[in-house]
Amino acid sequence: MNEEYSTKEFEEKYTYDGDDLGVTFDGESIFLRVWAPGADEVSVLIFENGDISEDKVQEEITMECVKNGVWQSELSSDYEGKYYDYKVTRGDSVSIACDPYAKAVGINGDRAMLLNLNKTNPEGWENDKKPFSGKKITDAVIYEMHVRDFTIDSSVNAKYAGKFLGVCETGLKNSGGISAGMDYLKELGVTHVHLLPIADYGSVDEHDENAYNWGYDPKNYNVPEGTYSTNPADGKARIYELKKMIKTLHDNGIAVIMDVVYNHTYETSFCMNKIVPDYFYRMTPDGKYSDGSGCGNDVATERSMVRKFIADSVKYWAEEYHMDGFRFDLMGLIDVDTMNAVREAVDKVDKEIIMYGEGWDMETEVSKPGILMANQNNADKLNRIALFNDELRDGMKGSVFEYDEKGYISNNTKNTKEVLNGVMAAPLWSDSPQRVINYVSCHDNHTLFDKMELANPGITFEEKISQNKLAALILFTCQGGILIHSGEELMRTKVDDEGNFVHDSVRAGDKVNSIKWDNLNREEYYDMYTYYKNLIRFRALHPSLRMENSEQIKKNIKVVQDDGVVQFYVNASGFEKDTKQICVIYNPSEDDVQIELEKGKWKLCCDYKSVDCDGKRELQDSVTVRKASGAILVQ
Repeated sequence: MNEEYSTKEFEEKYTYDGDDLGVTFDGESIFLRVWAPGADEVSVLIFENGDISEDKVQEEITMECVKNGVWQSELSSDYEGKYYDYKVTRGDSVSIACDPYAKAVGINGDRAMLLNLNKTNPEGWENDKKPFSGKKITDAVIYEMHVRDFTIDSSVNAKYAGKFLGVCETGLKNSGGISAGMDYLKELGVTHVHLLPIADYGSVDEHDENAYNWGYDPKNYNVPEGTYSTNPADGKARIYELKKMIKTLHDNGIAVIMDVVYNHTYETSFCMNKIVPDYFYRMTPDGKYSDGSGCGNDVATERSMVRKFIADSVKYWAEEYHMDGFRFDLMGLIDVDTMNAVREAVDKVDKEIIMYGEGWDMETEVSKPGILMANQNNADKLNRIALFNDELRDGMKGSVFEYDEKGYISNNTKNTKEVLNGVMAAPLWSDSPQRVINYVSCHDNHTLFDKMELANPGITFEEKISQNKLAALILFTCQGGILIHSGEELMRTKVDDEGNFVHDSVRAGDKVNSIKWDNLNREEYYDMYTYYKNLIRFRALHPSLRMENSEQIKKNIKVVQDDGVVQFYVNASGFEKDTKQICVIYNPSEDDVQIELEKGKWKLCCDYKSVDCDGKRELQDSVTVRKASGAILVQ
């Protein structure tokens, strides 16, 4: 049967183009629609409670097959607030499944809820304004963070620690009275927060207040995760609280990007698989689930109703939750046509929504011939979708897979080319800065601070600070979009009880993962935060660091030295009123270097010690750049 699903005949017969799957409210009626081609019978089971331990069926309502394998039932509005499952009969087989199109669920996402979403909006939701309007992805400085990590540490004493509402809290201070949480984000100056998965995931028990996971284990694609709400048993609470968080971020000038996971599901007992067996997945020739994701299955995005499911889902989040952007996990396992269909669907909501993803080239058993995957090899075929620049990441700090490998910031000058490609937003696969998300660390792998120590045994704390600052200086002087891992600007480290650096802290819990806000009380940590904050401000002040296309970059950036020590000039006159050009220097070596400057007076805006956007110190002829550091000068 799995092979039949990908045939032209099956898709012509069973591809449904309506936008009303799931639950819709229409006056006094509630409509339920589910796609279940080939089923003999489908019915709705009504429950009073969303917890599956309460399994008494109040009522069973027969559904009617209406079009293209879609089954439908109409209920009165009296059913609002009830919970439901679908009962699907195929021959002698009977399955009970949650609604794959559910927008609200009970605890642990096991049962869907009949909820009018108009009743989930926080005050002022209809007037919510997007703060990134009128800008490009090259203007973005993205802060990748985990909801729980952000406020769970006891040092800030958040009322709603680890929750959506915790992110909303203003006035949070650490033990030294320094801003934390929302106020900290605003002061840092980032344009976006990139939230690690917040859609309902299956790897934690929502009854458990201490449950921890990153969330790359999707269970219900169109519902917020319950562990981040104050009451996961209330289907309405998680929706309202997420919207309130988004509204608060928007009110504080910060856009919101949602990390989405459409390449695999938590388990193959996923509700769609109970309703239409094996339709949602790719299979190997020997009948096993394809596993390019390493998570036990690969979603068959190339099938018409999977593609529609994904496009409809992303569009829903954009529309219902006012999302400003989406990051796609393992996008290389999703086909190009599906990603472009998502772009088209999202554009109907807001063409300024940004999209980017992991474009790694991964093996998977696609179910149709001629399918192109959304990886770096096919970047030019993706419509306004950017990809992570791992070439710059590994060039700067060394391979994330070879822990002891040094990067450019550790004076491995063999990586100079990769760093310069990052400066030009020109990794091998890119023809535009609009396609590039530059970063040096993210939630995966070791933190930047830990990687530096692994690659440089015996390195001192002061030397790590120098290398960290050099990495930041490089990152913020690259063309393209910018992403930083939350806490990178606080020299974040992830260490277990045995003193080992944690490579992937997905299950390591709060002790390892929480943001340690009290570190800001220490001078060195506050200094690093200030360095990042001022680099973000400097970048915002200089549009010449945020060019829109490769032609502009090639025409206006001149590299004059690339023999380990890098020096380049950015012609800013066509982009800025008060700046003729910017000179940027990277010195990863173990010695101070003296660099000649083009004629004229220069203002030193950044060195090993600090960032001064106004450039109060004037130089001409030359500048001395300290070892393992960089400099930025403006004319």
